[in-house]
Amino acid sequence: MQKQRTVIIEKEDDGYVALCPEVDVASQGESIEEAKRNLREALELFFETASREEIESRMGSEVYITQVEVAVG
Repeated sequence: MQKQRTVIIEKEDDGYVALCPEVDVASQGESIEEAKRNLREALELFFETASREEIESRMGSEVYITQVEVAVG
């Protein structure tokens, strides 16, 4: 079964960090595509090895991605 998950990718030093906030799993890579690919692999491993209870406890929360305007300076 395939499911869509949220992915946040952020530039960090010389690479990229990818995070899936729904299950709090992260990975990294030298490019955006590599970070995304590595995160997919980490997620698949998580879903293969985690207990049902662990998966359910992490999947229970709602995730909202938005922006906020703030004054700078």
